[in-house]
Amino acid sequence: MDDEKFKSAIRKFNQLRTGVIDEISKVIIGQNEVLRQIMAAIFAGGHCLMVGVPGLAKTAMVTAISSTMDLSFKRIQFTPDLMPSDITGTNIIDESSGRREFRFIQGPIFAQIILADEINRTPPKTQAALLEAMQEKQVTVGQESYQLPIPFFVIATQNPIEQEGTYPLPEAQQDRFMFSIHVDYPTFEEEEEILMATTGRRTSQIAEVLGAEEVTAIQKIVRRVPVSRYVISYVVRLVRSTRPADPLAPDFIREMVDFGAGPRAGQNLILAGKAFAAMDGRMSVAIDDIKEAAVPVLRHRLGTNFRAQAEGIDSVEIVRRLLQAVKEPDVSKYGSE
Repeated sequence: MDDEKFKSAIRKFNQLRTGVIDEISKVIIGQNEVLRQIMAAIFAGGHCLMVGVPGLAKTAMVTAISSTMDLSFKRIQFTPDLMPSDITGTNIIDESSGRREFRFIQGPIFAQIILADEINRTPPKTQAALLEAMQEKQVTVGQESYQLPIPFFVIATQNPIEQEGTYPLPEAQQDRFMFSIHVDYPTFEEEEEILMATTGRRTSQIAEVLGAEEVTAIQKIVRRVPVSRYVISYVVRLVRSTRPADPLAPDFIREMVDFGAGPRAGQNLILAGKAFAAMDGRMSVAIDDIKEAAVPVLRHRLGTNFRAQAEGIDSVEIVRRLLQAVKEPDVSKYGSE
């Protein structure tokens, strides 16, 4: 793809993105930042963990996004008695051909968009059933591996306030999610609009804007968005500064953080930056794109210690302090790019 075709593809993507937002806004009021982050993750080929109290339309947002795309969609309600085979599928004995043989029955994981609702309500054994699917885009049952459809996304939700009878996601599984997206309460004006729209007779139909082939093509376009070594250097500085033992770490990191982010965080920062740039119709990644992605990419990859918790400082505040503390690289070293 030459430069002119690439520019044309970026412009078309920007128009399609606008069309998706217009359709979603028919049923979802507000939450623009959340929707932007979910879409960036989808177009970058990542998974999302949505955290918010009940009643904030987390499930409705995912359903609305899936309705704008001609992709297969399945919702899995995670419960304490859910078994791994309930997600991946199982082998059954089939006698329809006149002889007994095993036949694999696909589980709900065999869809292109998976809504894993209340993922922290199911035991670790079932949570782990998602790991291979999310990372390898396949599931293994018995001796056989089965490829999942392409594209494939997992968008999981969890309730942060109700901890009784829940199973917090381990750090290794949280790291599989590109973004941890916190869904907040709507503004006063937005809540007025929500009540007006949802308690009357008005109904809205969402039209499909993108097909599976277009989503796959957009993912390839996002990957092609150039990123300079200047921006990569900033990403490396930012990620390494989250690690208490690293020389780049500020004093507050050494004092309040037990463990920092790994290289996957840097990969996701760059991919998210590419997605944000392409969604805005821009041809390259800027430092501001990385800063926009910093909180959702890093918030679930930092482990705060007792001192931070005692002072009421969470990982989001740590990331915000980092964005102020980490300086951009010297431009003169990258002037030739």
